[in-house]
Amino acid sequence: MPDLPDRRLNAYRPDLAEERLRGIVEAANYVSGSPGIISAPVVQMRARPELECGTDTELLLGETVHVFDSAGGWAWVKADFDSYVGYVPDYAISPVVHSRTHIVTAPRTFVYSGPDLKFPTVQALSMGNRIAVIDERETRGTRYFLLEGGQAVIANHCAELGKPLFGDYVSVAARFLETPYLWGGRSGFGIDCSGLIQLSMMMTGKTAPRDTDMQAKELGTAIARDELRRGDLVFWKGHVAIMLDERTLLHANGHTMNVALEGLDDAIARIGWLYDQPTGYRRP
Repeated sequence: MPDLPDRRLNAYRPDLAEERLRGIVEAANYVSGSPGIISAPVVQMRARPELECGTDTELLLGETVHVFDSAGGWAWVKADFDSYVGYVPDYAISPVVHSRTHIVTAPRTFVYSGPDLKFPTVQALSMGNRIAVIDERETRGTRYFLLEGGQAVIANHCAELGKPLFGDYVSVAARFLETPYLWGGRSGFGIDCSGLIQLSMMMTGKTAPRDTDMQAKELGTAIARDELRRGDLVFWKGHVAIMLDERTLLHANGHTMNVALEGLDDAIARIGWLYDQPTGYRRP
């Protein structure tokens, strides 16, 4: 019997599957899905429609999805960015009405009720959130982008979508130092090891799969340990780290419970007793 497609990247259940899987998996019905857009800053995606189920990944404000089913307060979706499949609260998805014009480039920032830093904050945003800017204002020398309803964000915390952002994904990752570690996290509020890789690369215009095993197979080319340099990746079973230079790595980890720097030799010795030696080294 042939292996079934990876459920993380392919939407199928006994009652329903995405149309492109017709003839590959058996299901009672097949659908193409309807487009939607994430309407909350950070939304947790789960493998099952249950709050008790752990988080697989997160979707960010302004990212688009295809919705295959919606019932009981949950939507079964596939993210357009990295094809990840799972369940999210249905209130966090809206119809695609306005195109997003800008992306948040600061690790974290605020939406204000108006264009003034003394005004009340409405919500917090993460790097990678996409927003629709309709105008701009300046207050006491600070530029603000205006959103619907007169709300505002700091202009220099954002960049226009479609234009080059940061050039070095390692520098982006380093901006998350001391950000809390969060299993399944993919934002400036909490992030895991592979989420740090994916989000940092996304901000430089590169794409990366979501999970560590996917990254170990698909990102770049394999190299030897003695070839390691800035930007290379070190993989363990279930973990990945970025080389800051030839001797130091940067990673979101469950040991310090945040994004931290660590010597490569120290990390290999510390991790080895539980997860064995690195499984490979890759140059993206």
